[in-house]
Amino acid sequence: MKKKKNTKKINSRKKRPINKLVNRRNKKINIIIEKRYKILIVFIIILMFLLVIKLFFMQIINNDKYQIKLKELTLKIIDGPSTPRGRIYDRNGKIIVDNKPLKTIYYKKNTGISTKEEISLAYKVGDFIEVDYSKLSDDMIRNFWVKSNPKKAREKIKEKEWDKVKERKLTSDDIYELEKKRVSDEEIKSLNDKDKEAAYIYYLMNKGYSYAEKTIKNKDVTDEEYAKVSENLDKIPGFNTKLDWQRSYPYGDVFKSILGNVSTSDNGIPSELKEYYLKKDYALTDRVGTSYLEYQYEDYLKGQKATYEVLSDGSYKEIKKGSRGNDIMITIDIELQKEVENILKEELLAAKTEANTEYFNKSFVIITDPNNGDVLAMAGKQVVKNDNGGYDVVDYTPGVITTSVTPGSVVKGASHIVGYNTGALKIGEIRNDGCIKIAATPIKCSYHEYGNIDDIQALKYSSNTYQFQTAIKVGKGNYVYDAPLKIDTTAFQTYRNIFKQFGLGVKTGIDLPNEALGYSGNNTLSGYLLDFSIGQYDTYTPIEISQYMSTIATNGKRIKPHLLKSVYSSDKEKLTDKIFEFKTEVLNTVDTKEEYFARIKEGFKQVVAQGGTGSGYVDYSYNAAGKTGTSESFIDSDGDGKIDKETISASFAGYAPSDNPKVTFTIISPDVGGPGTDYNQMSKVNMRITQKVTKKYFEFYK
Repeated sequence: MKKKKNTKKINSRKKRPINKLVNRRNKKINIIIEKRYKILIVFIIILMFLLVIKLFFMQIINNDKYQIKLKELTLKIIDGPSTPRGRIYDRNGKIIVDNKPLKTIYYKKNTGISTKEEISLAYKVGDFIEVDYSKLSDDMIRNFWVKSNPKKAREKIKEKEWDKVKERKLTSDDIYELEKKRVSDEEIKSLNDKDKEAAYIYYLMNKGYSYAEKTIKNKDVTDEEYAKVSENLDKIPGFNTKLDWQRSYPYGDVFKSILGNVSTSDNGIPSELKEYYLKKDYALTDRVGTSYLEYQYEDYLKGQKATYEVLSDGSYKEIKKGSRGNDIMITIDIELQKEVENILKEELLAAKTEANTEYFNKSFVIITDPNNGDVLAMAGKQVVKNDNGGYDVVDYTPGVITTSVTPGSVVKGASHIVGYNTGALKIGEIRNDGCIKIAATPIKCSYHEYGNIDDIQALKYSSNTYQFQTAIKVGKGNYVYDAPLKIDTTAFQTYRNIFKQFGLGVKTGIDLPNEALGYSGNNTLSGYLLDFSIGQYDTYTPIEISQYMSTIATNGKRIKPHLLKSVYSSDKEKLTDKIFEFKTEVLNTVDTKEEYFARIKEGFKQVVAQGGTGSGYVDYSYNAAGKTGTSESFIDSDGDGKIDKETISASFAGYAPSDNPKVTFTIISPDVGGPGTDYNQMSKVNMRITQKVTKKYFEFYK
């Protein structure tokens, strides 16, 4: 028992010092906590002080700065509608494309509006305006009936068809199509004229993008209709009136296809151009140029839209005024263009009364300034059969840059350069103009046998044989009458490389979209090289042939043809503030000697002025030079996709005056002769067009 008591005493002695240690430790912790608390209080006081200073600077010192930032963050900016585009002038300052105001009644869908409400609106608007609903289709009217009678339309769907919807074998769209299909003839006949007008208005209200403005009427809007809609806007929510604009053409259809088109306010950007314009930060509802010059020079012609701030009450405040687009002046002389188009119309219709013109249906004319590339006139016309068995003339001007034609002898100037450059032809070289015969191929001759002729006479009389002999030398061939002819096939590329320097076989660079190239043959038989040398193998567009002749006129400078002349700011009503002027662009210079060009130009002068093949094409008083071309062409006569008829095409390209060229003319008439005709039997329409066009030009530019 004593042992136990001693143990307790010992334990109690041990506990006392331990308690003291704990107390000391706790005291130290409390001191540390108190110090940290004080530090925290000081830190908080400093932060509060800094915060007060910051608030002082924000609210007192920099108050204006932060008010501006707040406004920027909360500001809602919207653009107004597309503004009128810039005008287009001809080279003499005559307006050929303008804008005219257009009273417009339009609709923009309000958020949350129901189909039933829209149908009701269609009837109300029909009371205020007259709408031509002749374009109302069967599908439109069935759609309107279904929308107007949803319960009756649903009753037309059978139970088993609803089951298929649950089984996902039919979609809601399938059901809707069935509803429309099952609208009976009696139900459609029950709709009167007012219903049909409302149906068409409803269709216009829902056409295109849901968020876009939909034009309900913008043609022949009377003052009374405009006023009625304007006065009753509170009764027809979503409808409104505005003065819109549309392109106007003081010269009617003259050159209109190349001037291009602009999208409408309710269609906005066409789907095929959507990606292009969206990358340029356009809105889908913007009106844009969709073809040719309107598209090509959209950046100049587009107007600057007004900018508005949306206020807190939903009203708008204009912060930037809209403006009309810049004006452009083009190189075309619209009066000359009009005369050229009239000449083409008259001559095409006259030619269709002649023999052997069954397959003839179009001609092209291009007039340019060879020294700077200005296109003074550019036209293409085509005849089409009408319902009365006669012919109508339609515009075909885009064919100037897209249609492939067989040029014929027009290209012999470039062929001469191939000969000179390669050493296959010498200046003044005399050759006998006999026929060429290669084994297993038809005999190849000139139109006449001219005997011994030199290089100038070869151009004057358009000798084919002379060119054949050059081609054989270029191809390093050994010609024997009626024997096989082997050539170095690289001769094709030799010809093409030099032809390209003239603009034949390459794009001219004209400032229009969609410029095409002709056909480049891939067969390298020796006979085709001979054909190539006289313009009977590869094909080219009319604009390529025009550039080729201009290159000869300028002694080898291939200049880019163009339609844009200059750009003017629309801030001033008159053309006084020029902001851009087109500079002449030399694409390349033909690699040859000046003396070679002198020979070609002398030959071309004799073609026109000294009894050559171009005699009678241009009045002698104009001192012109040029080259005719007659070529074998091939067409698909019945539209089955197969070439089945051989025709004759005619062309002329030249310049004047011959000693100091200021103008080039290119006139091409494909298929002027039918199968089996020769030069004397084919229509002379190309000559007549050339005569009239050149005469008309010199009446304008004496």
